[in-house]
Parts: sequence; C-alpha cells; structure tokens
Amino acid sequence: MAFWTAPLALAAEGKPWLDTSASFQTRAAALVAQMTLEEKAAQMQNAAPAIERLGVPAYDWWNEALHGVARAGQATVFPQAIALAATFDVPLMGEVATVISDEARAKHHQFLREGSHGRYQGLTFWSPNVNIFRDPRWGRGQETYGEDPYLTARMGVAFVHGLQGDDPVYRKLDATAKHLAVHSGPEADRHHFDARPSKRDLYDTYLPAFEALVKEGDVDAVMGAYNRVYGESASASHFLLRDLLRRDWGFKGYVVSDCWAIVDIWKHHKIVASREEAAALAVKNGTELECGQEYATLPAAVRQGLISEAEIDDAVTRLFTARMRLGMFDPPERVRWARIPASVNQAPAHDALALKAAQESLVLLKNDGVLPLSRTLKRIAVVGPTADDTMALLGNYFGTPAAPVTILQGIRDAATGIEVRYARGVDLVEGRDDPSATPLIEAAFLRPSADSPERGLRGEYFRTADLAGTPALVRTDAQIGFRWDRGSPTDNLLARGEAAPGQGIPSDGFSIRWSGQLLPPVSGRYRIEAAADDGFRLYVDGKRVLDHWTDNDRLHADGVELDLQAGRAYDLKLEYYDAERDAGVRLGWRMPGAKPPFEEALDAARNADVVVFVGGLTGDVEGEEMTVNYPGFAGGDRTDLRLPATQRHLLEALHATGKPVVVVLTGGSALAVDWAQDNLSAILMSWYPGQRGGTAVGQALFGEVNPAGRLPVTFYKADQVMPAFDDYSMEGRTYRYFRGTPLYPFGHGLSYTRFDYRNLRADAKLADNGRLQVRVDVANAGKRAGDEVVQLYVRRLQAGQGDAQQELRGFQRIHLAAGESRTVAFELDAQQALRHYDEAQAAYVVPPGRYEVRIGGSSADARVQAQFELEPRRE
Repeated sequence: MAFWTAPLALAAEGKPWLDTSASFQTRAAALVAQMTLEEKAAQMQNAAPAIERLGVPAYDWWNEALHGVARAGQATVFPQAIALAATFDVPLMGEVATVISDEARAKHHQFLREGSHGRYQGLTFWSPNVNIFRDPRWGRGQETYGEDPYLTARMGVAFVHGLQGDDPVYRKLDATAKHLAVHSGPEADRHHFDARPSKRDLYDTYLPAFEALVKEGDVDAVMGAYNRVYGESASASHFLLRDLLRRDWGFKGYVVSDCWAIVDIWKHHKIVASREEAAALAVKNGTELECGQEYATLPAAVRQGLISEAEIDDAVTRLFTARMRLGMFDPPERVRWARIPASVNQAPAHDALALKAAQESLVLLKNDGVLPLSRTLKRIAVVGPTADDTMALLGNYFGTPAAPVTILQGIRDAATGIEVRYARGVDLVEGRDDPSATPLIEAAFLRPSADSPERGLRGEYFRTADLAGTPALVRTDAQIGFRWDRGSPTDNLLARGEAAPGQGIPSDGFSIRWSGQLLPPVSGRYRIEAAADDGFRLYVDGKRVLDHWTDNDRLHADGVELDLQAGRAYDLKLEYYDAERDAGVRLGWRMPGAKPPFEEALDAARNADVVVFVGGLTGDVEGEEMTVNYPGFAGGDRTDLRLPATQRHLLEALHATGKPVVVVLTGGSALAVDWAQDNLSAILMSWYPGQRGGTAVGQALFGEVNPAGRLPVTFYKADQVMPAFDDYSMEGRTYRYFRGTPLYPFGHGLSYTRFDYRNLRADAKLADNGRLQVRVDVANAGKRAGDEVVQLYVRRLQAGQGDAQQELRGFQRIHLAAGESRTVAFELDAQQALRHYDEAQAAYVVPPGRYEVRIGGSSADARVQAQFELEPRRE
C-alpha cells in the first residue's frame, strides 16, 4: 500500500494535517498535537515507526547520496566528491546532483509501491560533506570538496540546489550539510576529541561553506559532528546550533545528529551523566533528529524535568514540516517529483554524465611528452594493484553501478589494435590478507551449462542464509568477484553486479549458489581459490574441495591445487552465505606455469613499449573509522603520505627496466609521489572516478580526452613535516597558510595544450556598490582543443598576522578550440571576497588598503596581476 492512501482515507474525517490549503508548518503542528509524548519521541529517531491511528507511515530518515544514490541497490555512481571538486565545474556539479535526485525520487516511489519503508529508501539525504580537508591524512577527506572554503561553498551550493530541486512548493529531496563544523580527523579520536581552533580560523575556514549552504543553498538539514567544539558536543552545541546556525544565519530547517553522536555526550565526552540528560541537552540546544536510540529516553527526561514537552513539540513539528514539504502527506498527483518514472534509474544519459564527470575530474600532474600514448605502440603493460579493482572506482558511500569499467578495461577499450598485457604485481599494502591478489576466473572459461551459449556461471540468489526455498533472483554472472562493502559503522550492501534490496535480496542473511562448468585452456596444475565474508563451499565434479561454512569478520581465502586437462569440462559449484555486515565473495585461479606476481609484472614490462602502472589507494585502506590497520594507515587515516611500500618497490623495479612508465593514481587524498615526479614519464590522478572511470582514463591516456582537472588539495612532499593532526589551527596547512614549497600546488593540473593569459583589466578602486570588475583574455596557444580552469586569487598586500597568503575568490572552467581566445569576467563583492574575522571586534571586517588580484592556472601560477585600493569606510 502506498504511504499516501491512509491520509487520503482520513481526509474525509477532517484531519487538519491533511488540509493542503494550510501551510506545511500549520499542518505539522496539528498532527503533532494528536501524538502522545512517547510517539513524539519515537518520531525524533531516524527509524521513526508508523502511527497507524493517525495515518503516519513508518519512515527512516537515513539515506546517503555523496556521489550517487548510495546503499539502495542499483544506481549511477559518479566520481567521488573529491573528484567532482577537481572538475572545478559548478554547472556540472548541478547536473550531477539533479541526476542523483531524479534517481532518488524514482527509487523512493518504487520502494513505496513495494510496501518498503526502510533505511536508504527515503527522501532525506545526508549529503554533502562540506568539512574542510585541512590535513591530507584524514581518511574521510575523499568525501569533501577539498581544502578551500570558497571552492567547497560553490560546489556545495550547486549540489544542494540539484538535490532539493526548484519547485516553489515541494522539495525534491532534503539535502544535509555535514558535519557542522570543525570536523576532519583523526578518525580514532572523533568520539572524544575537543576541537578548539582560534575564532579567526573558525570563521575564516571552517564555517564559510556551511554559511553559504544555509543562506544561498537554503539547505533543509544540517548534521552535527561527533567531536566537541569549545567543550560542547557538536551535536548539542548551543553556540553552533542556536547562536550561529539559527540566530546569525537564520536557518529554518532541522538538525540531525551524526549516528550515535548523542551516546558520545554521556559515554565518551562525559558532558552529562545519563542518557536522559544527553537527549535533553541535544534537543534543547537544537538537534531535532537523532540517528540512534538515545531519544527514546526523552519521555523520562520530561518526567525528570530536564526538558519540557513544549520543546519536544517544537522539534517534532520541524521534522513533520520537512516531511510535508517533501509531499509525503499529499496525493502524488500534486507532487511534481512523484511523477519521475522508475526508468530514469541508471538511464543511458546518466551513464554518459558519469563519464563526462570522470573525464573532467582527471588531473594530469606530470607529462614529459609520453602522453598522449601513440597509436603506433605494439604492446602496453598494465600493472598495479588497482588496475582491475572495482573498489578503486568507488571510494566510499556508493551505489551499485550496472556495468563498472575498471581502468584496465578502459585502457583495453581505448588501445585498439595494441596488445595489452596485465599483471597485478603486488598487493595494495603490506600485511594485508588480500584475496583480490588472485586473478578472477574469466568468463571465457566458464559456462552455466553444457548446452548454454553464455559465458559465466548460473547464479541463484536466496533471501535466506541456507540456500533454501525458491531463488529471488536467477542470472548468469560473468565472473564471481563481488564486494558488498558497507563501511563502518553503517550497513551498505553494494557490489560489482550485485544482489541488492531492490531485487528482493536482504542486506544480511542471504545466500547464493553458482553452478556451471569450468573449461581449462591448458593442461596442468591449477590453483583454484575462493574467498568470502562469510561462509563458502566449493565443489569440482561433485567433490567438495573447499569448506568454510562459518561466519567471519573479514574476507578470507582458501585454495586447492588440481590437475586439470584442456578440452575437458569440469562441473563447478560455489555456495556462499552472508551473515551480517560486510559481505563479499570471489572465485579466482592461478594457471599452470604462472610466475610470482612481482616477476610477472616485470616480465610484462620488459616485453612492452610502455608501462602503465595503476596504483594508489582504495576505500579498503582510507575511509571512516576503520578497525583494520596496515603499515602507513591507522583507523582509516594515513600515517604516511607516500604510496604504500609494496607499490613503491614495484615502481622502482619497473623504472629499472628502462621502459617509459606512466603512473595512474587512484585515491581520495594527496599522495607524496616525489620519486615518481623525479623519475617517471607521466602521472595522472584519477581519484575514485566512478562507474565509467576506466573509460575516462583510457581516453585520456590516448588523447581522446584532454585532461583538465585541477587539484582541490595541496600535494605535499614526502619529507614535509605536517602540523600535529589533532591541532585545528590552520597555520602551516593548505595553500592559504602553508609557507613551504609543495610537490603540486592547489589548483594544479596540466593539459595537452597550453594557454596564454594577457590584458588583465581591473578597476583601481571598488565601485560605490562595493564590487570590483575584473577581466582577462585567455587564449589556447596550442594545437588541440582543451579546457582551462581560470583561477582568481586575492591577497592583501599589507598582510596582518594570521592572514591567508592568498585566497581563491573566483574560477571558471572554459573550453577553447586551438587558437581560440576568450575574455573571462569576474565580479568581486568586497564584503565576501575581502572579509576576515576580527577576534577583537567579534565580527567580520573588510580591512582597507591595497590588494592584489592574481589570475592564472593554479595557486602557484599567477600569470597576470593587478592591484586595487580599498579606501577606509566613511561613516
């Protein structure tokens, strides 16, 4: 039954909350007035239960959409947030967010038609993350738009507008600006850390993006953080949520806690002594919605006199106002967004946009002329641990792409007529029990039955963990290489070609049976290896050769050696079950005569004309509050900015072959690749490039696409001593306050063409309206078309103590044909572009004096400059 049928049935009884002529707030207040105290408290938790007597359906507020609809089955996966920031393309960000909201709306209404009201099926999305990526060690920095407040604000506002839509009555979705406001690691300390930046750093660095999303984006929700800020829990801070957010910025929406952050108030921060006190404190200070269960104690808190029922009423009314603004209590025909058909999900146009976003996000860090690769090459060696890894496309908080293209596949697709040999070479990091080191059995050597023309194995997907009953889904899977990665501490059933909730498969407690035939290409001794989280059993010709039918906390592998004959078909069956949380399963092999992986990679390199090394990081080692640590990583954060040692050693050996080596990096943060910069031919940063990332990389390597992404973070040198990770002072951090020489500066990115800047025109003084007009001519002086990101920075010539060295205050991504020129115009508003926070006055000020406008291709590439005067303000 659709959620709106019950309210319609009640309409005849004159329920005032169904009166569509009244305001949403009035209707919400009328509904809340009919609830008991216990019902109100239950509605203030993310998994809000139904109130059948009032026609209120169950609703879970928890949904994710960082770079596509996440954790809700099949959805278009765009490049990770940090990669979208690298496009420096605000209109593109708006297009991406619009597609995400289209798919989110379509999926939500499909869930309703199926009678589902669970987590990851709603309309309130906890994105974007506009925290400042102040330190490259932070594992969650990949979720942000980088280190600069201005870039973050511009990208964030565009994302919010795309999610929330442009209807004057109904919101398309609710976006959520998170995590207010001083939150960027360390992950291991986030539940008890107290961040105390200077007020100058708070207002000049940590707050501007949030302010912009509230004032310009009209964002409907804000999420608090786990840590304390100036001694207060960020999710129960009177200063942040009452004084700043509501009083100073005029925020009208609702605040949600980060998940289980309310528990931290009494359990880890020890600000109060009990659950009731923590819940009351959070609500009184402005957090209306909890992700967690502590608000279940609110009725007891009212009885103890810790909070009034009127304060509860105000919070619940805000929440139901938001739900009503989303159209949840109105007939679907009144809600424009409810008419988006299910067919939009993963539409071809969305895949095309994912490819465009990936193309625009690629950053060419170095090129000695080897790129673009020549079409006359005969052999290319592709080596490295992330070349054929779907996880290297996805980062974290992702959905399930229909047909993800790995970087290896993208290179093969682009290298028409060129032999491409692949060798993984090394594991991602040292000390990792890495089942993905074993190559998957390719579809060419599998068939679902003796008489089938298809390639792969027959997969039967069951709703239970014991392979019982009728399969909910039957299909042919080309390879068995799945990863349902949920992250921590949340649940996330996602994979390469997946079993997902939308297909009738639950998030936990499911099982799969694959069956068919194995067709060895050569005779000899094979090692067949299976890996899973949780249980698996493998049968060959009816004999059980592997048996690990037990729960496990992580992906574990086992193998068996078998003598197999070419030309013979062997019956093959793999059974698998998932108990709970993370899930994954693989079926791989090593063929007779296979060399050790490292030697195999060097052999491929020696016999190639050029080597493409694909390595870096994945969401398996950098991310949110991880419990498994490896050398160079701690709790999802990084302790070493260099490539993991395994990869460094392989790169050195590849270089020693004398062949040109092109490096393609995956990851969500800055990498100290000094040695590669000094010794190798080219370096391309691909980030986590989404479902079509491999296609984009292949096109860029062969020149079908001219890379033009720019770094949204500073890349530091390997020997750079960084400030203490838990010190939230901005001094020494980011291009704005770092005094040294970076490996690659903020805004850096090369091209296959070159651009000239000339004829900068800027007013000598600000106009009476406080604005400054700036124009510059940009020309493509090369022989091929390309994009340039024109960047405008401002610096104060009489800089005071604590002033930034320079600040980004404008950027435009433009496309120019070979020989084409264009005038690029900027308008600066002094009240925004020149302001900084004065602690003595406890306010933003715009200091008079001389300023310099710098325009060029990066923060370290000022091609043209001009000065202007800001006269003292006359009272």
